[in-house]
Amino acid sequence: MEACYHCGDPCGRSPIIHQQKSFCCNGCKTVYDILHQNGMEFYYELEKAPGTSQNKATTHFDYLDNPEIAASLLQFSEGDRQLISFEIPAIHCSSCIWVLENLGRLHPGVYSSTVNFPAKKAQIQFNEKELSVKALVVLLSRIGYQPKINLASAEKDQHKEDRSLIYKLGIAGFAFGNIMFLSFPEYFDFDEIWLEHYKPMFRTIMLLFSLPVVFYAASDYFKAAFKGLRSGMLNIDLPIALGVSVLFLRSVIDVIMDWGPGFFDSLSGLVFFLLLGRFFQQKTYSYLSFERDYKSYFPLGVTRLSKHKGKLKETQIPLKDIQKGDHLLIRSNEIIPVDGKLQQGEALIDYSFVTGEALPIHKSAGATLYAGGKQCGAAIEIEVTKTVSQSYLTQLWGNAAFDKGKSLRFNSLTDQISKRFTITIVSIAVLSGLIWWFLDPSMMFNVITAVLIVACPCAIALSAPFTLGNLVRLFGRNNCYVKNSATIENWSSIDTVVFDKTGTLSTPAQSAFSYHGLPLSVEEQRLLYSSLRASNHPLSRSLYNTLEEQEIVSLDDFSETLGQGIRASKNEQSMKIGASSFVHNQASATAQGAVVHISSGAQYKGHYVFQSEYRQGLKELLQRLATNKKLAVLTGDNDSQASHLNALIPAGTEVRYQQSPQDKLDYIKSLQDQGHKVMMIGDGLNDSGAMAQSDIGIAIAEDTNVFTPASDAILQADSFEKLAAFFGLAKLGKQIIYSCFAISLLYNLIGLGFAVTGHLEPVVAAILMPLSSISIVIFTTISTRYFGMRLLKSNRKNRN
Repeated sequence: MEACYHCGDPCGRSPIIHQQKSFCCNGCKTVYDILHQNGMEFYYELEKAPGTSQNKATTHFDYLDNPEIAASLLQFSEGDRQLISFEIPAIHCSSCIWVLENLGRLHPGVYSSTVNFPAKKAQIQFNEKELSVKALVVLLSRIGYQPKINLASAEKDQHKEDRSLIYKLGIAGFAFGNIMFLSFPEYFDFDEIWLEHYKPMFRTIMLLFSLPVVFYAASDYFKAAFKGLRSGMLNIDLPIALGVSVLFLRSVIDVIMDWGPGFFDSLSGLVFFLLLGRFFQQKTYSYLSFERDYKSYFPLGVTRLSKHKGKLKETQIPLKDIQKGDHLLIRSNEIIPVDGKLQQGEALIDYSFVTGEALPIHKSAGATLYAGGKQCGAAIEIEVTKTVSQSYLTQLWGNAAFDKGKSLRFNSLTDQISKRFTITIVSIAVLSGLIWWFLDPSMMFNVITAVLIVACPCAIALSAPFTLGNLVRLFGRNNCYVKNSATIENWSSIDTVVFDKTGTLSTPAQSAFSYHGLPLSVEEQRLLYSSLRASNHPLSRSLYNTLEEQEIVSLDDFSETLGQGIRASKNEQSMKIGASSFVHNQASATAQGAVVHISSGAQYKGHYVFQSEYRQGLKELLQRLATNKKLAVLTGDNDSQASHLNALIPAGTEVRYQQSPQDKLDYIKSLQDQGHKVMMIGDGLNDSGAMAQSDIGIAIAEDTNVFTPASDAILQADSFEKLAAFFGLAKLGKQIIYSCFAISLLYNLIGLGFAVTGHLEPVVAAILMPLSSISIVIFTTISTRYFGMRLLKSNRKNRN
């Protein structure tokens, strides 16, 4: 019976023939026509019969005609740009990803689509004026990807645990135990008449028990090996699939020909232990990802506004404490963490993190603002209307727009080793089998299966993700939150560290300041106070927290030029706050310390001078880093405090003053052109360009609500002294990974020695193989924890 060209289902007695292709129904034929007419036949080249049967599709989506229901499904809606996420259970292969990420070719109303394959989710950006939510859902259903829409869970992400691995583990374990029980009589070779009489029945039962083990419990290994071969890749599942196949075929032949009981006990034992290792791996990954998600709360703190004894009170709170109805203060360049309604101020929102469109959108009081937008103007106040999941905000940090494409060196190395390992092992298995065919044919299958099983490179593949995963957790526990494990990989190869000065080497919290110039009127003080409140620059925050409290006024105009200063106005009064060149003053260029100049209208008023306090332990930290790394300091300040800084930094440290954000970025580029691997450490605002350019960008966080997609890690300011220890941890990870490679190689060489000489039974190999994987996991977990804690303890002693 012919299979449907689209979905692969049987076509029955009356297939629909269209363009010399067979289809099971008109639905599949229609989908083929849609893809064909839009030049997307490549869909069928990626996978044979990749589609979903249209006989099963339902098309009742009339409820989506209700605007309120349709709007409740949207994550974002602004003008002609909407964002929506669907769970699509039919996603199952590379063809599905390809066709869903090319939805724009099927309908011009779709701007882009991104598929999360493990979660079976697609996030689609579209124009609701050209394509309604209902039309989009119908389009997806017509091509075989009907979304799973649960209106009750529109606001709450319900994650259902996949229990299939537990079922497979249970079936393999049940079969393993029973087959072992039925095998005992023949193991001990009882010379009993009843045993001889019932042997065929026992062997048949064992064969029947093995069927669900091979065709269900071990099915994932066959699928992975098949997909790898079809894609031209040799993955680590191939030797396992070959081993299971050889064991099963050999055992079936043994039973049918009455040569013996076969190896059903070895077969079921192999699959059981393999699944046990996978179960352990899955549980460990779940634990690590939980730690990662939990720590991600930190980078997005927020300022909550409340009334206390008639006065407005500002409180820094973590995201998890945000409640519906709270009033939040969003300063210039801060990310809006939750959906809300604008209460005060003029919003100028940049939604590029969400949609990729960088053109800011103006909003007035009463307008709805969506989570993920960045306020570009003065500070605004919003009322929270809907809480948002942390996972959504974490996505923003990992937005593809900020992906620097840094290489995954260890992963690449692991992939290369696995590929070569598989070729080598398959070759050894074939050669050993041929040799034993001539020496002793009865041993041939045992040797081949033992080689294929014992030499599986699973342990090698596990070493990098488990080591780096444990280190991500250890970094997080010490207040350094890295974006992903690739950051730690790159960290170990850094040879140059570039620091920003203000807010990084110095701490704004401890700065003292003095004012020099003409007195400010009451209106000017209010305008200055309100302007500083809207800014996120460390000096602005420091000055705002120190000045006498003033009445807050809503600014008519506000703009902040990175590296220069603030321009603000209220009614007819305007003010500039910032660098000397920005305020057009030349008189105070020689002032000592970081200087903030002020002009009101056309009149220069004066300047605040900050006496920077450097962080505790800075000198010792820089001395330790300088032993094997090149150091540099870049600052936008003048060199008036050069003597103070020079007393702290090691000899040979390059210091550049009066550097603009572009100067910093160019300096990082020049270092990279010279072959250096550069880490840039800054406060996340003026340094964002340099951090994005560097191999690793680290943002220092005080109490500000920093959100720095350009950074690879966020380091809490009070853990700044641990920087040298973090370098040690990254290097430790590299050493542990290479140690795992060595252990795995040693294990496989010993196992292969026994296997090719015929001294290793397949069942013993089946037990040893998953045990080696588990031993690698235990080794990486214990070694990273033990040596990591020792390293951090040693760092504390050095500081004291």
